[in-house]
Amino acid sequence: LLILYVSLTLYFMFCFVPSYQQFPRLCATREALRIKECCPSWEGDGSPCGASSGRGFCQDVEVPDQPDGPQYPFSGLDDREKWPLVFYNRTCQCAGNFMGFNCADCKFGYFGVNCNDRRESLRRNIFHLSRAERIRLMSYLNLAKQTISRDYVVATGTYQEMENGSNPMFADVSLYDVFVWMHYYVSRNALLGGPGNVWTDVDFAHWAPAFLPWHRLYLLHWEHEIRKLTGDMDFTIPYWDWRDAQGCDVCTDELMGARSSQDPSLLSPGSVFSSWKVLCSQAQNYNDRGVLCDAVEEGPLRRNPGNHNRNVVERLPTSADVEFTLSLTNYDTGAMDRGANMSFRNTLEGFGDPQTGLGNSSRMGMHAALHVFMNGSMSSVQGSANDPIFLLHHAFVDSIYEQWLRRHEPSPSQYPESDAPIGHNSEYHMVPFLPLYRNREFFISSKDLGYEYSYLLNANQRLAESMRPYLEELQDVWPWLLLAGLCGGIVAVTIAAAILTAKRRCGRSPWLHMSKWKNAFALSEKQPLIRSSDTEETKHRNYQTTI
Repeated sequence: LLILYVSLTLYFMFCFVPSYQQFPRLCATREALRIKECCPSWEGDGSPCGASSGRGFCQDVEVPDQPDGPQYPFSGLDDREKWPLVFYNRTCQCAGNFMGFNCADCKFGYFGVNCNDRRESLRRNIFHLSRAERIRLMSYLNLAKQTISRDYVVATGTYQEMENGSNPMFADVSLYDVFVWMHYYVSRNALLGGPGNVWTDVDFAHWAPAFLPWHRLYLLHWEHEIRKLTGDMDFTIPYWDWRDAQGCDVCTDELMGARSSQDPSLLSPGSVFSSWKVLCSQAQNYNDRGVLCDAVEEGPLRRNPGNHNRNVVERLPTSADVEFTLSLTNYDTGAMDRGANMSFRNTLEGFGDPQTGLGNSSRMGMHAALHVFMNGSMSSVQGSANDPIFLLHHAFVDSIYEQWLRRHEPSPSQYPESDAPIGHNSEYHMVPFLPLYRNREFFISSKDLGYEYSYLLNANQRLAESMRPYLEELQDVWPWLLLAGLCGGIVAVTIAAAILTAKRRCGRSPWLHMSKWKNAFALSEKQPLIRSSDTEETKHRNYQTTI
């Protein structure tokens, strides 16, 4: 009830706060698609991209011409090729510390009206959050799920189906579902024309080098949008450290939702997430029909952790698996796909064996193992972001990526400039982000992007961080403890005064004098209760009993 109350309060407070993302509503019009330009005005000065204030300028999009790998042998069939040229060939390019599709926002790590306040945010272990912080997290997630994005729409048809822009096909979704759709859209199969005619060996954010940079940007944008929605500039995504976990220890009603007692594949009614509906989760259905996801609700969120195919995932990743993965010195190798051997990226993603480093492993490990283990919405690549555990999981995956970057300090040249699967070369613009970002821009430390992980702090900082929620809890209750102490003191003084008063009165009464009663209660002992000869034995027997 408390979570519901907070959620409703936040909803009415912030439901009219704009959120900015790609396929902005202002760029989803017939006119914008016809002229292929996405350069909305900045409200601060009314000029496109805030040009009058020097925030940015509307410029031609430059796409790389480096060759892609052989995994996708087509050209000109998919809207995501040479992103975003199919939709727009002019977009805002922001200057200085400004960011956003109209340069209205600050770059990651910068805050303030003029984006000149540099701050480092801290992502914490979800189990180290105070009770108030956990309630706030659940409230923010639910608020994002219930709030329709005012400035963002999702595409429900291809550019060809939109008749080259003259018939726009977009849908309204919640802010949370914007990101669900993004993860679907970037990983969907390529539609080659007609029912069932698809190409499955393509993914612009998985199975290749951009897996880690893309998800790093994805989390940063999600965090950024929640801050704008709620006005809480201190919000950060917590992480779930799943090393050596025996099960889903975040699957409780206080956190991400326990299992329903009526149906093990559903969430407990005690969880706010039990009422959530998923979208873009039926990949095979879309393929059979040869269409894109239409962004319509497709049923409840599902999860059944641990009841998965053990031949695919034997167990959750261990500390040893993580350490082996971190020991791999090459970011990516070979064809830079699921078959890459001794590749840090491929092993962390889960297609390289975390004990040998060999690619195309018969069993999935690391990142992929968690998705399979959840055995529900999370186990579908395209629909996995429907489950909010996705965020906690990928935050920890990102932290492992961060450890590798700090340990090996790779040169920028370690990230491939060419011959990676389509969408994954260093200069490729990440699909489907607007504003535009290149893969190489997120092959850098998190500290350069304005955030840190609590378990990567030094020993003293980690100790202080682990104590923080307990101190905050104490801070919340100390007024009550002080009040209780004062009340106890008053009671103690009152009792003491009453005893002293009674004693004075008793001193004046001869029949109450203690000497009168002393002999009446005296015991007529003639022998001690414990014989000295039994003392050592008794002590020994009591010691054994204690043990």
